[in-house]
Amino acid sequence: MKVRTRVAPSPTGDPHVGTAYMALFSLCFARRFGGQFILRIEDTDAVRSSEQSEQKILESLHWLGLDWDEGPDKPGPFGPYRQSERLDTYKQHIDLLLSRGHAFRCFCTPERLKCMRSEQIKNNETTRYDGCCLSLSEEQVQKKLASGQEYVVRMKVPEEGICIIKDRLRGDIPIEYSQIDMQVLQKSDGNPTYHLAVVVDDHLMEITHIIRGEEWINSAPKHKLLYEYLGWDMPELIHMPLLRNPDKSKLSKRKNPTSIGFYERMGFLPEAVINYLGMLGWSMPDGEEKFSLSEMINHFDLERISLGAPIFDTDKLRWLNGRWLREELDDDAFADRVSEWAYNRENLKRIIPLIKERVDVFSEITDMIAFFATGLPAFSEDDLAVKNLSTDQIKKILQFSLWDIDALVDWNRDSLNKVFEDLGEDLGLKIRDVLAPIFIAISGKPISPPLFDSMEVIGPDLTRARLKNAIDILGGVSKKLTKKLEKEYQARRSSGG
Repeated sequence: MKVRTRVAPSPTGDPHVGTAYMALFSLCFARRFGGQFILRIEDTDAVRSSEQSEQKILESLHWLGLDWDEGPDKPGPFGPYRQSERLDTYKQHIDLLLSRGHAFRCFCTPERLKCMRSEQIKNNETTRYDGCCLSLSEEQVQKKLASGQEYVVRMKVPEEGICIIKDRLRGDIPIEYSQIDMQVLQKSDGNPTYHLAVVVDDHLMEITHIIRGEEWINSAPKHKLLYEYLGWDMPELIHMPLLRNPDKSKLSKRKNPTSIGFYERMGFLPEAVINYLGMLGWSMPDGEEKFSLSEMINHFDLERISLGAPIFDTDKLRWLNGRWLREELDDDAFADRVSEWAYNRENLKRIIPLIKERVDVFSEITDMIAFFATGLPAFSEDDLAVKNLSTDQIKKILQFSLWDIDALVDWNRDSLNKVFEDLGEDLGLKIRDVLAPIFIAISGKPISPPLFDSMEVIGPDLTRARLKNAIDILGGVSKKLTKKLEKEYQARRSSGG
């Protein structure tokens, strides 16, 4: 059997270090046994998916040195490798499941489903579909279809019994069918859900081993049922432990930078980032913490994967990166890497138009552009103060800004300008008061080259990190204040702000 593994990210945001983590282990396993590693883009969420996000995923994985054998940019025998280009295939399998009686059309309205779940929560019951439309006769179904009623397609799930999930690392995992929802397989717009598409794609692409996060264990019974319903053998499952924040919570951008781009812009070496992700869930036979991707592949053994909760500690990553800098780069290589990172010609050409009119002699440039390359600018709580605004109001400006730019699809000066104009209007504040703490957060100074142009050059990863850094310098946002701000923010979004 030829080993075939895959990673299947959704292009709905910044490339996540968790994606790189799964890609690393999937690649190492395939390469160790002379197999193939596939990149598949799961973009059936048409509203949230974007070409920009897909491009960032490809660029980030390439930067890390994680290359694939087949993917959207590398045609292979099992393409296409974007789910949005495979819709006819999913439709065929939906029809097959319906014809075999393993799936059914559900005409329940969102209102009915909401009431059903509320009642289940009230009664301390597992929230799952109650099977209302299972009892519809074929005649009733056809009548509803003829009248144009919207529907989704759900999979049937046994009412009783236990599903045994076989996991390479964890052994047999029993899960009662009574805990498994009758999953929607096809949405009302005709697009498949993740659960159908992933099973169909993994089978048709001949994936032999699925390496994914442990959060998917509870979904495994749904996938196993679909394999059985379609008459296919299920790939071997390997559920990896999730990356954690220092407080043991699931790694999230609210507590830790999670974007691969952040670590690139901060000046980490890709070799060190890959090394660190590898040592979080695996260990070399000799216990050495510093190792290359090729060394990890040559020694890779699933039995050396640890099931403990790996803590993503940026201080440990910095230490490891320092070792790579000092031990692997001579002076020439060091100079080359610094130039590639920030001081290359392309970067300078983007910055020069922002400062040229302010420069009389070159010696003025260093201080003027330092913040473009600085990771997190140094400043104090006092620097963020704005006359007539409380600390909590400044935190609100920073937090709302962070949430607003998180939702930006097009990262450019005009979009950024509108974000802050709208924010000032919604908060009833003068634009200069809104921008005062933003200038400090981004540049460390009250005055800098044009702010929005600078943010465009700095990019979304570092911009977000700098805004969060400013919030942290102000003491962070308590749980109580977070809830209050979230409520205000959602009300603002609902009102069209």
